[in-house]
Amino acid sequence: MTPETLAARSVAAICELQDSAGAFLAAPCPPQYRNAWLRDGVFVADALSRAGEREKAEAFFSWCAGVVEARAAPMARREILDGRYTLDGQEVAGAWSGAQLDGYGAWVWALGRHVRRHGVDPAPWRAGAELSLGYAAACWSLPCFDWWEERWGVHTATLAALYGGLTSAIVAEPWAAEAAKEIKAAVVRDGLVEGRLRARLGDGGLDASLIAVATPFGMLDPDDPLMLATVAEIESRLVHAGGVHRHPEDEYYGGGLWLVLAALLGWHYLRSGRPEAAREELDWVVRAASPGGELPEQVDDQLLHPEARAAWLERWGPSACPLLWSHAMFLTLVLELDAVPVENAA
Repeated sequence: MTPETLAARSVAAICELQDSAGAFLAAPCPPQYRNAWLRDGVFVADALSRAGEREKAEAFFSWCAGVVEARAAPMARREILDGRYTLDGQEVAGAWSGAQLDGYGAWVWALGRHVRRHGVDPAPWRAGAELSLGYAAACWSLPCFDWWEERWGVHTATLAALYGGLTSAIVAEPWAAEAAKEIKAAVVRDGLVEGRLRARLGDGGLDASLIAVATPFGMLDPDDPLMLATVAEIESRLVHAGGVHRHPEDEYYGGGLWLVLAALLGWHYLRSGRPEAAREELDWVVRAASPGGELPEQVDDQLLHPEARAAWLERWGPSACPLLWSHAMFLTLVLELDAVPVENAA
């Protein structure tokens, strides 16, 4: 499959799985993925905004604002809210480690990019954005689950997402700037080990989501020594032939190579002045597509813990495919590279 064909399929897949209320279905299967994650949706909306699908991106921002405004009371109580909801904005029933903070900053980050990209008036979403960032400023130091809903703590990638929202200029208030400054200071003070970033403050570990500290959330520059050392460690321990594992202990479906992270690494390579390496990541993602142009969550040809895969297959069936987050990150990398023309791209 060519990048051109896959880019067109990615736009179509994303639009097909957007609910009328604006939320994006994470994936049609397994059933547990038939919900809307704030974080996944943020990257999906940003990709659509880049591709010129303004109304669809704005529908997602309206959905986010509605989710936030409906939860003003628990936000005021500094409760850790879920990072995923039903398509109509309700809490998902059943036990799951869904308490996450990153999306409450990340959606405002994406909104800020959309506003600058298209010259849009942010007024329809400003109240939700102010409430969300006030929540981020009050709660950033509280523990929650990581991007993968596995580990509890104060996660560096989560802090980067909150920083991205607080510095988005959607809310230009002194308290937002002060909170962003405090977050960055905490990462530099408590989030380092052996000259690189650690996955959780005060608790070591390596996670490929650390790329997001620079790309895209901009807490550190791509050429900051801390980022150079962190990416080098990720390349050494988590990258295989272009694909990227989440973390060394990953047992989810055996711990495969994630397309989301390969595209994120490619995006970071491009921002780091390494376009050839970025193109290699793009090509790896293209090779991972199904014959019909569907991008899965992960591929299983280099599992970290193959003994764990059978249990997940029995529990939930095959892993997610298509995963909208994979399609969104591929589309973002395509547009960053100017690799293919995408109709109405902006």
